[in-house]
Amino acid sequence: MKSITIVRSLTLAVALLGASSVQAQSPEQVAQEVLTAHPVIDGHNDAPEQIAERFDGDLSQVDFRNTLQSLGHGSKVMHTDIARLRQGKVGGQFWSVWIDPELPQFEAVHKVIEQIDIVHQLVAQYPEDLQLALTADDVEAAQKQGRIASLIGMEGGHSIGNSLAVLRQTYALGARYMTLTHWKTLDWADSATDAPKSDGLSEFGVSVVEEMNRLGMMVDISHVSEAAMNDALDVTRAPVIFSHSSADGVTRHPRNVPDAVLKRLPANGGLVMVTFVPSYVSAASRDWDAGQKAETARAAALYPGDEAARAAHLDDWNEANPMPPVTARDIADHIDHIRDAAGIDHIGLGGDYDGIRFTPDDLFDVSTYPVLFAELAKRGYSAADLAKIARGNILRVMRDTESTAASMATSKK
Repeated sequence: MKSITIVRSLTLAVALLGASSVQAQSPEQVAQEVLTAHPVIDGHNDAPEQIAERFDGDLSQVDFRNTLQSLGHGSKVMHTDIARLRQGKVGGQFWSVWIDPELPQFEAVHKVIEQIDIVHQLVAQYPEDLQLALTADDVEAAQKQGRIASLIGMEGGHSIGNSLAVLRQTYALGARYMTLTHWKTLDWADSATDAPKSDGLSEFGVSVVEEMNRLGMMVDISHVSEAAMNDALDVTRAPVIFSHSSADGVTRHPRNVPDAVLKRLPANGGLVMVTFVPSYVSAASRDWDAGQKAETARAAALYPGDEAARAAHLDDWNEANPMPPVTARDIADHIDHIRDAAGIDHIGLGGDYDGIRFTPDDLFDVSTYPVLFAELAKRGYSAADLAKIARGNILRVMRDTESTAASMATSKK
């Protein structure tokens, strides 16, 4: 009997020791452990645009394994490469294919296909690191192979040239979400940053959402007006995403998601992939950004045709008006707010790296996702919560979107 008591005491001691060791983990250790098992799937990265603009789409001019070393001296540093994606525990990336909304329709379609081709070229050139993913199962298969799942998201409905046929063909080429607008209002969908035409979505805009549901393409309502957000939520049979937006209840900005829309997400099943854009996540940074843009316009008026004088003027202004600090804590505040308004199941991440001029101080490139997860761990987010934010929620949305498409196909037979 005495020996049984001793064994029980030893078992209890080992159990308590194990519990105390888990509790003793630092937030940084928690972040690393969670992200090793559940690597981040990020909703929005503009590296294809960088490759298109800097190198005319010629991948022979850049080593994407390490863009810090391969870019020429004096070049603006890219936020993204394979080495830093690995360091940041990124297991899946939606590569944004963005083209200028001002382009004529046919040129827009031409350009977006070229950018989709860049993603396919990247995957083909780095097969040991990147793997094309078209479904949630593909994403998980890539993780098992130790590769970064590469997905494609079209940023802006101007990419389809007002044609459902083009929409279908971009899906066939691999696009798995489309942002309904970019900064400019379309004939069929209102942008958050332009004058409205349709008070949300036009009749054709509704048909675009319906066709995306039928195809299995996620409906992305970042960039659209609040009226268009609500119209999309009214129409869609699948969950929506915001591929790179934050919470308007924390920082007032037309690119953020109003609380009234956040409260609709549980019924829809969609999620907000919280972005890191400083002016979206910090009111002080938003005001500074507006001031800098105003000063840029002022410099252009003061020194017409004199680029050197304009640059010197702006250098002086920037020195006198430094950008306010923005950190992972600001991003976490938005995550807190979305959790409180919509729930933990409706949060993801969409950093917008290589599509933004400035980054938060401690989230300066794709290697830094663990910094944000450590901040969330400090705030009491559980390992299960962190896993949902990292990848679980977007995988669920992908599966639900695929299931919706399958059920729509079955119902027509």
